[in-house]
Amino acid sequence: MNGGDEVAEAPHVPPQPLEWKFSQVFGERTAGEEVQEVDIISAIEFDRSGDHLATGDRGGRVVLFERTDTKDHGGSRRDLERMGYPISRHPEFRYKTEFQSHEPEFDYLKSLEIEEKINKIRWCQTTNGALFLLSTNDKTIKYWKVQEKKVKKISEMNVDPSKAIGNGSIASSSNSSIGKQYLANGGDKYDLPSNDFSIPPGGFPSLRLPVVVTCDETSLMASCRRVYAHAHDYHINSISNNSDGETFISADDLRINLWNLEISNQSFNIVDVKPANMEDLTEVITSAEFHPGHCNTLAYSSSKGSIRLIDLRQSALCDSHAKLFEEPEAPGSRSFFTEIIASISDIKFARDGRHILSRDYMTLKLWDINMDSGPVATFQVHEHLRPKLCDLYENDSIFDKFECCLSGDGLRVATGSYSNLFRVFGCNLESTEATTLEASKNPMRRQVQTPSRPSRSLSSITRVVRRGAEGPGVDANGNSFDFSTKLLHLAWHPTENSIACAAANSLYMYYA
Repeated sequence: MNGGDEVAEAPHVPPQPLEWKFSQVFGERTAGEEVQEVDIISAIEFDRSGDHLATGDRGGRVVLFERTDTKDHGGSRRDLERMGYPISRHPEFRYKTEFQSHEPEFDYLKSLEIEEKINKIRWCQTTNGALFLLSTNDKTIKYWKVQEKKVKKISEMNVDPSKAIGNGSIASSSNSSIGKQYLANGGDKYDLPSNDFSIPPGGFPSLRLPVVVTCDETSLMASCRRVYAHAHDYHINSISNNSDGETFISADDLRINLWNLEISNQSFNIVDVKPANMEDLTEVITSAEFHPGHCNTLAYSSSKGSIRLIDLRQSALCDSHAKLFEEPEAPGSRSFFTEIIASISDIKFARDGRHILSRDYMTLKLWDINMDSGPVATFQVHEHLRPKLCDLYENDSIFDKFECCLSGDGLRVATGSYSNLFRVFGCNLESTEATTLEASKNPMRRQVQTPSRPSRSLSSITRVVRRGAEGPGVDANGNSFDFSTKLLHLAWHPTENSIACAAANSLYMYYA
């Protein structure tokens, strides 16, 4: 009976706040070092297994990292611990390879420069040991294959050392222990042929082609398999793989297109919000993502703060949504900045497909796809900036697009802020976890010691959780914020409590 009582009570105990520790940094800057614009990281993505990590930068490069602490034994960290293998103190990654994904282009018809900056990276299914991924800039999506290939070398020149080499200049036999050069028809070893030297009729019978052999040494090769171009009039903000492994979507400000990975010369337009008269335009698409389990379902967010869930089975052009998620505006709260800060910059499905996480300028919101009356939880990311919205508008910081992510178990969410800070919140209704971390080797130095407890509105049937508000004007330690250093991009490991985040050109990794 006691055992049964303990099982019944277990779900009501919130998980303890995680203690985050520094793991690794790649591309760390020295004090005073100037960051090159092309080196700033613009995209981060773990693959489905968590064994590989990809980053893209403003210079159009994609850099791949691979995990090393579980590679020798195989399996996840949790499985290895269960089997009794000694585990290193933290997950470790190492540089694997990099390649130039996109180059700067110029659209002559529109007199428009197209940046090489990587906007998004998405991993595709691994096949025969090769890695596949999609990367996109503002206009063009590319499908890359990265695999190890055995290096081919010229093992020997395959020349009979007792006879001549055709042009008698630089070749020497690798079979000979003497670095002796041979001239045509057995001439003196260092006498070069005269200008009137001629090849006898029929050539030299002793001249044969070098032998090319495959070595045990391997080299990583990245090859572009397909290019999906000329399908977007506006800048691409999202790409997302379908769970069927065959298709993906790409979204720009006004349209979402559906592609087949194998077909690069045609796509299907499935969402089009462009009005007949552009003066009537009131909202744009800001992010889009496929459901992780249902290949017919996808969600997209808008600049008005709404999320639409659409079902591809309803019609070929999904202008009508199956569900609409939006939070009603509080009476009397409207201001000049209301619509700007309501714009959603990123959405992510939870791994179970039941919840959607969205990030607007001030908050994170967690939505239940079965309940469209409002978010089930709202997390204040940097509420102390609300009095500074006018300044943020003047320096364009109010238009910064912060990404968000969820843990694999769905118990926590994370997003970035200014001064290279990022925040981790617990999703459980009883949880008070609201951790502030800095992208540095000492992430806990900005830790909120006493996170504010969640406040719930008794009149709200959605049981909204609002958590994480800090003191006005400054951060948790009284430090003023630096709006020039912002942590826009981060990713949570799919199976472990490990976060990778980008601070300018540096990639920081943390574990708990």
